[in-house]
Amino acid sequence: MTAAQVVLVGPMGVGKSTVGRLLAEALGVGYRDTDDDIVAAQGRTIAEIFVDDGEPAFRAIEKAAVREALAGHEGVLALGGGSILDADTRALLAGHRVVYLSMDVEEAVKRTGLNTARPLLAVNPRKQWRELMEARRSLYEEVASVVVATDGRTPEEVTQVALDALELKQA
Repeated sequence: MTAAQVVLVGPMGVGKSTVGRLLAEALGVGYRDTDDDIVAAQGRTIAEIFVDDGEPAFRAIEKAAVREALAGHEGVLALGGGSILDADTRALLAGHRVVYLSMDVEEAVKRTGLNTARPLLAVNPRKQWRELMEARRSLYEEVASVVVATDGRTPEEVTQVALDALELKQA
């Protein structure tokens, strides 16, 4: 497989998994999600890890999962929403084709309902989502090769915009 690796970053609920699968299909490469890797390795959900072990423990697990996936996967890779908080992870992303999928808070509400299955949004979800994005937006932009707004677009449209922006040929 000689296709270039594409890494998707962005907030929870933006569609990284859906768009990632579509991108992988369009490019004829494999798809991988570091959140799925973590759940498989830990035998419990992300929410359970947050509740049982706390956010710092989760972030350490996530950092290792991202490092391993970046080193060992040649297809499309989706990262958890907070993975870019780690400076080492941001440094590892340098040189990769990184697509930042963005959306505004109203779109986030429509897509996720800002539900409590998201551990960082358990109390006052709109306010917390805005605060998370204020803290993370510049980090997403720092690592991004391209930014693709997802608001009002279908996953297929987002996928095509990402392919065009990265100037990648479909398989």
